[in-house]
Amino acid sequence: MVFESHKNTCSALTAECSKVASKKCKEIREILRAPPRHWVGNGFHVFPVFHDRAFTQETSPWLMFDYAAPKDFEPSYERRGVGRHPHRGFETITIAFRGEVEHGDSCGNRDVIGPGDVQWMTAARGIVHEEFHSANFQRTGGTFEMAQLWLNLPAKHKMDAPRYQPILAKDIPIVALNATNSETVDSETNTIRVIAGDEETYGVRGAAATHTPVELLDVRIARPRVSFDVPVPEGHNTIVFVRRGGITVGEEQKPVERQGVALMHSGGEVLRLAATEQNTELLILAGEPIHEPIAARGPFVMNTHQEIMQANKDFMNGLIGQ
Repeated sequence: MVFESHKNTCSALTAECSKVASKKCKEIREILRAPPRHWVGNGFHVFPVFHDRAFTQETSPWLMFDYAAPKDFEPSYERRGVGRHPHRGFETITIAFRGEVEHGDSCGNRDVIGPGDVQWMTAARGIVHEEFHSANFQRTGGTFEMAQLWLNLPAKHKMDAPRYQPILAKDIPIVALNATNSETVDSETNTIRVIAGDEETYGVRGAAATHTPVELLDVRIARPRVSFDVPVPEGHNTIVFVRRGGITVGEEQKPVERQGVALMHSGGEVLRLAATEQNTELLILAGEPIHEPIAARGPFVMNTHQEIMQANKDFMNGLIGQ
């Protein structure tokens, strides 16, 4: 039903993609495999998708990406998750794929997101929040899958007021992927959910309001061995994460396995990919790099060590999350 409500947007991307055939493809910088997992609190069994490339200019403006692969949880009366903790200087984006995540913060926001929903939290000058499995999911148990991304803010926005954007799955526009060859594909099963992105590129405006130009795309490809070009602006760092299935990426057609990630160079205007398995699912993260120093420690991301020390001091003095 969500797709039906966006039929016009699918046509818009078809027209846009017809223009990209002669445009330069983004080239592969590096392909990384999934590292070992670790627990965040007692509810999120994750691995760091970016490895040691996190908090570098290679992935900017994206800072970090933790992925909780599908995991079964038994029903429990114990709260599972992470208790109250602070953030300053960046944004966290949580995507629920299976199960439910309950959020509460010092601004008074309390929310539960379920499959397909997104929580976009701008910490900016400071927020204190907590994240747990929802009470309903704790009671019933089931399979849990989630991604959490950290997105940098430029210096001029790091001390803005905090903001919370709850984004329901039904409010995320969907556009059709279009094959680069003459094969006919089903546009309803080869799709992009545009969580963030501009109308000029995708024919629709992404669901999230952003401080800098970024793209966050949830891609579904039903059939293997069909090549697609996804438009991504020139100069934007681009990251492709394979949640399920497998792909080849770039004109080189380099394989990326399930839970692997391809870091792409910022040059080029299209991302060429093809699924190697049925029902492949991807997350594409892209954005205009923020060419500023990155100082990160624990839950704070600023531009200098002095600003990190001030953030710690402010938290200890109760000044974050007031």
